[in-house]
Parts: sequence; C-alpha cells; structure tokens
Amino acid sequence: MKSPRYTILVASRKTGAVRRLTFSRRVAACVGLFALSLPVLTALGWRGAGEAEVESLKVANETLRLENESYREATGELTAQITSLQTALAQLGEQGTLDAATRAAMANLPAVVKSRAAGGLGAAVAPTPRRSAPAPESTFGILRDLLGSIESRLSSVRSQIESQQALARATPSVWPVSGWLSSTWGTRRDPFTGLPDFHAALDIATERGKPVRATADATVESVGYLGNYGNQVMLNHGFGIATRYGHLSGFNVRVGQKVRRGEVLGYVGATGRATSPHLHYEILINGQPTNPLRLLIGR
Repeated sequence: MKSPRYTILVASRKTGAVRRLTFSRRVAACVGLFALSLPVLTALGWRGAGEAEVESLKVANETLRLENESYREATGELTAQITSLQTALAQLGEQGTLDAATRAAMANLPAVVKSRAAGGLGAAVAPTPRRSAPAPESTFGILRDLLGSIESRLSSVRSQIESQQALARATPSVWPVSGWLSSTWGTRRDPFTGLPDFHAALDIATERGKPVRATADATVESVGYLGNYGNQVMLNHGFGIATRYGHLSGFNVRVGQKVRRGEVLGYVGATGRATSPHLHYEILINGQPTNPLRLLIGR
C-alpha cells in the first residue's frame, strides 16, 4: 500500500499562479521532527560553547594566578636588592670620607704610588651588555638587569674606596715624635766633618727615652743596629713606601710584626753617628729618599 501523500498549494496574489508542493508522510514526519528538535539542538550548542568558555576562563585565571605569584616573588627580590644597594651606598659614603689633612698628604705622594692604589680600577667595570632580540620578557627582567649592573658598579667603587683607605693608612703623615728640627732635608754642613753634605732625612731633637711612634700602618721589616743609623727600625707600609727610625736607645717591636699608626716602635737615643739624642726620620718611596715634610701634616 502506498504511503499517503500531501499537497500544499501556494498561490501568488499578483499573477494568480498556483504552485503545488507534494510530499509523502515520511518527508512530513522528518520535517516535523527536525522542527521539534531544533530548539533542543540549539540549547545543546549553547551549552557546549558555555562550557568551553568557562574552561577558557579557568585557564586564563590560573595563568594570571601564576603570573601574580611570579610578580610578588620578583617584587620581593627587587625590594631586597634595593635595600642592599641603599646599605652599600651608606657604607661607601662613610668609608669614602677622609679628613682634609690626610687627603693633602696623599695628594703629595708620587703618581706611581697613587696608581698602585688605583690598580687600574677604571677598567674593572665592564659595560652593561645589551639584550639582543628577543626583547626582555618583562619589566621585572629589565629591572633585574639594571640592578645587577648597579651592583657591579658599586662593587667596583667599593674596591676603589678600600684601596684608597689602605693607601691612607699606609701614608706616613704624622710626626713620629714631638721635638724640634735640628736638621732638615737637603744640603747641610756635616756635624762631624764640617763639610757640605746631603741629608736625606729629618733630625728631630728631643729628650732621651721619649717614645718613637709609627707614622702609618706597616709591617716591621728590620730591627737592629745598622752602621751610622745606630739602633734603627725599618717599616714597610706597602705601595712602595718605607720609613726608617734611627739612633734609637731601645726597641719595642720585632721583625714581621704588624703595627698601626701611633704604636710605639722604640725610644729616642744617640746610638750610631749622632752627637746628641735625636730621631733620624727617613721616608723612602720605591727605595728613593723623599722629603718627609711633604707628607707630615701635624704633630
């Protein structure tokens, strides 16, 4: 038995033409079923899209959470580094302060001595490398690079200041004993022969037994009797600087001992080639005698 068929008539109002659409019951059932299921399919489609969007939002939220944790960690690191830099700057400010008298004495040192203290530090600071493509990943990366560069420069400046401080401690800038100058640096009449003679030191006359003090930080290089100097102490201050203290009546140090400026080395006497109690005070730079008055800044 044939399936029933249905006809739909469609008439045009303008022309009056009539069109017939004929279809079977099966086709009508399919069309009806599609019409009924369309809202359901649409709802399911929206639900699937909503779930995908929710999942996307979850992923984005997790990414933001991780980025925030990274930012907090980076911010903590940067804060610690900035605090460290501030502390370093304060320390450098304190360390870099020299009194005017010491600076004046150091200024009178030969250039070769000052260059030893500098030690070529100008070349120690390498330029900050520039990042090639790709660009830095974040602002925090740029800040880390900048702070690293500043720390490198601070380290170099700290090294320079420490060297200058070491040179200041090694500069023989104070009087070894109080008294009066019985003989200065330069040409003089020899007290024994009466002939012209070059005196490469200062003679400081004072009472016998008066303490003789180191004029700068040093290591004791020699202690003992040495010809015309009599009982003498030789100090090595580093940077090519040495001082000698002659005609002593006794010693208060030993070879190899570390001494600080102002420590007692021995006592005034008249040993060796001397006519009366006094201290023979001599400064040598790279083995060459230097006028002590160029460096002495006070009693």
